[in-house]
Amino acid sequence: MTAIQEHSATADDQLAQPYGYRRRELVEPDWRRFPAWREVTEAQWRDAQWQRVHCVRNLKQLRAVLGDNVGERFYEDLLADQKQLATMSMLLPPQMLNTMVPAGADSPAEFTEALYADPIRRYMLPVRSDRDPVWPSHPHSTRDSLHEAEMWVVEGLTHRYPTKVLAELLSTCPQYCGHCTRMDLVGNSTEQVDKHKLELKPVDRQDAMIEYLRANPGVRDVVVSGGDVANVPWHQLEAFLMRLLGIETIRDIRLATKALAGLPQHWLQPKVVEGLERVSRTARRRSVNLAIHTHVNHAQSVTPLVAEAAHAVLEVGVRDVRNQGVLMRGVNATPNELLDLCFALQDDAGVLPYYFYMCDMIPNAEHWRVAVWEAQELQHAIMGYLPGYATPRIICDVPYVGKRWVHQLAEYDREHGISYWTKNYRTSIEVGDELDPEALTRQYPYYDPISTLPERGRRWWAEHPA
Repeated sequence: MTAIQEHSATADDQLAQPYGYRRRELVEPDWRRFPAWREVTEAQWRDAQWQRVHCVRNLKQLRAVLGDNVGERFYEDLLADQKQLATMSMLLPPQMLNTMVPAGADSPAEFTEALYADPIRRYMLPVRSDRDPVWPSHPHSTRDSLHEAEMWVVEGLTHRYPTKVLAELLSTCPQYCGHCTRMDLVGNSTEQVDKHKLELKPVDRQDAMIEYLRANPGVRDVVVSGGDVANVPWHQLEAFLMRLLGIETIRDIRLATKALAGLPQHWLQPKVVEGLERVSRTARRRSVNLAIHTHVNHAQSVTPLVAEAAHAVLEVGVRDVRNQGVLMRGVNATPNELLDLCFALQDDAGVLPYYFYMCDMIPNAEHWRVAVWEAQELQHAIMGYLPGYATPRIICDVPYVGKRWVHQLAEYDREHGISYWTKNYRTSIEVGDELDPEALTRQYPYYDPISTLPERGRRWWAEHPA
């Protein structure tokens, strides 16, 4: 036990608080505990190409990595999910898989139970028994729950907010999360979901995006995403960013990448670090705010390599690294889990806790989602522990509305689990020839998971499933 840990454990004032702060030393779990990686050197582990080549993409490869540590029951459960319910194909970098069941399971039975309970496994490697047995999907769930493709002004460019756009450069990631909000587009098709495809060549798509932004000076903020920008070859990404920086009206650029946690090795490559320094230098000269937005959902994912990658991008001039997690039952939907994650990010990685989104209403996601009232209670519970600037907002991303703090609802029918929200701007599909005169006065519904409703509410949905 370190001196810091010992002081934390014995301080009287910690015992009286609902949450006791304790700084934990970051640890890189020993990958050699897995049979397939017993001979893997540290140099190999730190190599981004080695990580990509050795991603786990199917059940056979997972068996090879885990060996006899896991019982057959788990594999059968996983296979059933892939055949019946999974909306994302399997893609796990060794770095991400290594943060599951980090220590303490000595027998196959113990390891299997620990794997079932593991918070990283719950969203990166979902199994059939995880899903809600009665309502795996909400009746109002949709493949593109935020209607981003409907708001494309050119392919891949979503103009949802007056001054901001989302640029989806590609439809792949270094890893696939089970709860992905863009499950209709991102990744390989599954047994349940035939994915949509981007049709334009990357260069033509980027040309169209740049042309639109030059023609629309009211847009000042571009989120560059996908997929994940870590899957864009660096020379292509740098060229696109430099073109954005050449547009006088662009003042904020945010790079969206889960790879900072799932594949930190990518962001530590010399060609990436050096290229990011060139982009950062140009951004500073033009007084443009350049930030990285990453996606970490549990403290187990914050390892020394992740902290090293975050510090590396900050040192070359990226203004901020911010975390946008997703609130998920069984992963981080308790005050202690949220605060442990926020302090791990803030204390040692230099990553700013920024948003926690409520899990979106995509198919087969009901077991992850929490109700609005639960999110409100969580927001209340985490206040006062973190610095104000590092206290994350819990956000409900309301279809056709956008991001709203969970306390911003206009009305709330708790019995039926329907909240109503308003907005103060029009999206790109509500202006021009398509002007919607009621867009700013309409109340837009959002739906709680049916499993969180009182008996009368659950019965009502059973009688009115459509």
